[in-house]
Amino acid sequence: MATRYETPEEEWAALLEGTHPHLLDPSPFRFIPSSPRCKLCKAPFRAPGGVILRPFGFRPWTKNPHICGRCFTNIDLQARLCAPADGEAHVRGAEVEISMLFADVRGSSGIARSMPSMEFTRLMDRFYRVSTDVLIEHEAIVEKFVGDEVVGLFVPFLAGADHARAAVDTARHLLRATGHGPVDEPWVPIGVGVHTGRAFVGVVGTAATADFTALGDPMNLAAHLASAAGPGEILVTDEAAAAAGLASGGLEHRHVSLKGRPADAFVLGVAEP
Repeated sequence: MATRYETPEEEWAALLEGTHPHLLDPSPFRFIPSSPRCKLCKAPFRAPGGVILRPFGFRPWTKNPHICGRCFTNIDLQARLCAPADGEAHVRGAEVEISMLFADVRGSSGIARSMPSMEFTRLMDRFYRVSTDVLIEHEAIVEKFVGDEVVGLFVPFLAGADHARAAVDTARHLLRATGHGPVDEPWVPIGVGVHTGRAFVGVVGTAATADFTALGDPMNLAAHLASAAGPGEILVTDEAAAAAGLASGGLEHRHVSLKGRPADAFVLGVAEP
């Protein structure tokens, strides 16, 4: 018998937390060649099966190509089947605990002034590409690029229950990938903020402009945290550090004011345990 949920939000929560039957039931797509395939529904991305299924939305998702776009943006949840009487769309998402990573290019305005526009554009393009590769490698969802900043979401259905640890590990990897280390200067200076908390995660917008995103104060906190991190620094909130089981002995603990909101965070670099 199919699982019934009291509200669309409950079903979305089960989906995001990785407990929805859609994610747990053996998929018949697993018998269709060939790999690579969606980690969730097992739909193949390569011919011959991929060619047949691609027109129906079973193609690598732009926000994480390890899963197909249909698993989230086109899935036939109960939330989409029962529109309310007033005609407004149900909220397509739920409030769940996730980990958030914001990586910010420090001093980007000064960097832009110091080089020709096209050279700066190439630098930022490289930052976007490298950041995307690192985030996807660690099973994050590339939520968006905002000017000189990249945002990654670590949601349980994809990053697993230990999503906070995944976010911290990704932050360290991102520092290494941008050249931060004990000897050489980075090719682009970045600061990173990592936070764990309950945020709305889901699809917002009209049918033509719908986007998968996360919203809420925890996202704002993570964004402000990245802007407070110096080049080569990772600021990890107490909540994220606790969820990640971070060994705090010997680490600097900093009290920061994030646009009027106080927060406590541990300061990490590339080498800390």
